Amino acid sequence: MRAIRVHETGGPEALRFEDVQLPPPGPGEARVRHRAIGLNFMDVYYRTGLYPAPKPFTPGGEGAGEIVALGRGVTEFKIGDRVAYAARLGAYAEESNIDVKLIVKLPKAISFETAAAAMLKGMTAQYLLRQTYRVKKGDVILVHAAAGGVGQILCQWGRTLGATVIGTVGSRDKAAIAKKAGAAHTILYREEDFAARVATITNGAKCHAVYDGIGKATYLGSLDCLRPFGMFVCYGSSSGPIENFNFALLAQKGSLFATRPTLFTFLADRGRLERMARDLFSVLRSGAVKVKVNARMPLAEAARAQVALEARETTGSTVLLP
Repeated sequence: MRAIRVHETGGPEALRFEDVQLPPPGPGEARVRHRAIGLNFMDVYYRTGLYPAPKPFTPGGEGAGEIVALGRGVTEFKIGDRVAYAARLGAYAEESNIDVKLIVKLPKAISFETAAAAMLKGMTAQYLLRQTYRVKKGDVILVHAAAGGVGQILCQWGRTLGATVIGTVGSRDKAAIAKKAGAAHTILYREEDFAARVATITNGAKCHAVYDGIGKATYLGSLDCLRPFGMFVCYGSSSGPIENFNFALLAQKGSLFATRPTLFTFLADRGRLERMARDLFSVLRSGAVKVKVNARMPLAEAARAQVALEARETTGSTVLLP
């Protein structure tokens, strides 16, 4: 079997496409033959060492395919089942042994590519919009990187829930993508002060919640976008981690709330994971949320895919094909 391996953390050159001897699935595991693999910023964080992992390791946290072998004690799945999952590691491979607690059955109406592009990003959007801050009709929310994979899902789903979505983007082309996805307003953050524009758009009322996957470069401006008692949700750090957060700012800017949730806390409970997946599959099947796969690349070219992701050259979702 072939897989991407990281022996020492670093730049894209750390991703090596190698022959790997995969052991039989252990107790409580299923072997998944991947048909499509998702590309995410989390994969970059593991490659660079921002997120630690025992080395060597296979990166990749999102995949879809068919079960080809089962470990001892697995009764809820059978060989041949179409499945998808979100995990921390292991997806950048032709096949992987995955804990069945993380696997869900994939409805026939959802393709492998859609699932691989939607599981981690879509489940992230679900816990952000439906659990971290429960968006309701009439809310105003700000979505950073609104043309990205998670961003487009947040825009679509947020609009479906009745919110007015404001999206920040890096170019006019990306603004068009975000608007098509459901952003009522877009802000070119390289050309405009996004906090000042939010104040203008909302006539000074500002936002109920800000969804910020960028981190260090945007969090101070994000706080300025919130109305009193608003929620700052930092769910990623593509510009670097937020350091030395001054909690007094939350009081000064209107008794704000701030949180740094992570998907895998939500997925740790099997019942919650299944409810999240049902919610996600429901909006995918209805067409309320469409996951656009804008790029398909061979698994062997994972390094090139990550370079494009880091350079913000991607829009929507990219999948790797074994």
